[in-house]
Amino acid sequence: MGIHYDYKSTKGNKLMEKQAKRERKLAEKKAKRLAKEGSKKEEEKPPALDPNKPISLDFLTNPNKE
Repeated sequence: MGIHYDYKSTKGNKLMEKQAKRERKLAEKKAKRLAKEGSKKEEEKPPALDPNKPISLDFLTNPNKE
């Protein structure tokens, strides 16, 4: 009787443990990546163009935009 009869009865539990372990690893990786990227996302983006303000040729060609 040995391992052959034990395999089928514990197969489901082993698969569930394996899935839980895989999900836990992915969650840890995601948390680590978000913590690392969190400092980068705090940087301010330049303000978007105002849709009510007309765009002039001077604005487009000015190399010293602010």
